[in-house]
Amino acid sequence: MELRQFLRAASKRERAEVATVCKDSVSYLYQLAGRHRYASALMATRIEAQTRQVAARSGGRLETVPRESLVRYPEIFERETPHLMVAEDRP
Repeated sequence: MELRQFLRAASKRERAEVATVCKDSVSYLYQLAGRHRYASALMATRIEAQTRQVAARSGGRLETVPRESLVRYPEIFERETPHLMVAEDRP
């Protein structure tokens, strides 16, 4: 489910809960939903986790918003393990 659909179907209390737990405002969530802004990787992960919890309590009315749909470059989530550059890998 896209964030825009989630916000449209969610109640005012559910939208506020997602925004509060993610340490942001409902207005910012609408900016993300309209693609006026993109979420950071950490923010996208928070939104995904919180929408999963809200969707579980909604009785099937809502679905989880995948974090890949919230960031500018979704390929950052494709790696199984994070790649850390060590001294041997540097050019």
